[in-house]
Amino acid sequence: MADHAIPHFANDAGVPIISIGAREFMCVGATPPFDHPHVFLDMGSDGEIICPYCSTLYRFTAGLHADESDPAGCLWKALTPV
Repeated sequence: MADHAIPHFANDAGVPIISIGAREFMCVGATPPFDHPHVFLDMGSDGEIICPYCSTLYRFTAGLHADESDPAGCLWKALTPV
């Protein structure tokens, strides 16, 4: 089975800002079972967006790959397909 076509990010550390290398992604809140509804977010031409569920501010950083984050370790991969 293929990995997610769109990266999924989680905020287990509860940081206010996560820098990512993707403009389209899913926010899951914290990792399951403490997640919120998995919401698709699209920054469009903007450089940042706030998740309407957990209020995490995601900021696009061109120097990061689509599956990277700052702080590191925020990429979430489901054990089973979502």
